[in-house]
Amino acid sequence: MAILPALVVCALIAAHGVAAGWAVWSAASAARAGARAEHVGGDGADAALRALPGALRRGARVETDEAIEVTVRAPMLLPGGSGPALTVSSRLDPGGG
Repeated sequence: MAILPALVVCALIAAHGVAAGWAVWSAASAARAGARAEHVGGDGADAALRALPGALRRGARVETDEAIEVTVRAPMLLPGGSGPALTVSSRLDPGGG
């Protein structure tokens, strides 16, 4: 009988891992978009925010010092908590390498 609760807990842990992975992947894509925009003279912070999915855009932070750094909160599947802050940065080398 204890197998069913254990399976549910394992499924929730796996789902949270997938949600955190999606947040990291999205933040990395947004950081690359921001770096590309800055490379061609555009607004890197705006491009990075626009590249984020709507669910991650709320509460996201973009810093543009030497690199574009995007910080998002991982979505939580259960109500009442907030996920960990995940930070991803990207820099586009002007030399192309």
